[in-house]
Amino acid sequence: MSISVLLVDDHQIFREGLRSLINSGDTARVIGEAGDGAEAVRLAGVLKPELVIMDLTMPIMNGIDATREIVKRCPGTKILALSMESDRFFVVEVLKAGATGYLLKDTAFAELADAITTVASGQTYLPEKISALLVQEFLQCIPEEMSVVYQKLTPRERNMLQLIADGNSIKEIAHILDISSKTVDNHRQAIMQKLNLFTIAELTKYAVRNGLSPLKK
Repeated sequence: MSISVLLVDDHQIFREGLRSLINSGDTARVIGEAGDGAEAVRLAGVLKPELVIMDLTMPIMNGIDATREIVKRCPGTKILALSMESDRFFVVEVLKAGATGYLLKDTAFAELADAITTVASGQTYLPEKISALLVQEFLQCIPEEMSVVYQKLTPRERNMLQLIADGNSIKEIAHILDISSKTVDNHRQAIMQKLNLFTIAELTKYAVRNGLSPLKK
């Protein structure tokens, strides 16, 4: 069965061309069109499409706000953003609003067809260029304290912190690393001093929070 699609773009000639391409295949079928975000929200509620192909910069209501409203009102409808905008802001905001795919309008139709199938099935579709933008956004948002463990501790100290957090005793760590218990204790004291921590419990929480140790079950 073809995937039902609502096309949303404020340029009619673009919608007509895209509708023709989509309807020429067997994968999807355009069941409605909207030229602004407000109309998209209204039609989504009436038509209940499986997928909305959403432009972002439109009059009356932009695609980000329209995406948020459609996801809230029609939770079964998936959103694929298709835009000229490659700015990180647009990508991040529409994904936060509920879209699960993002393509640029200069993409080949074959990739759009793949994205339609992928997003309609409940999976995320992001091309390499968009994924790179998100990685950059993620790296910029990492709190500085999250990288302290790698800036302040040596590789041996990080290894020892993980062993401590995993519940190993000083003797067990000494055996694993083939060093003396006194050396292990010296390392432990150095780690606690560098991180300004005072108990094994604090060390354990710090290691878990920074991905050096899995939570015990």
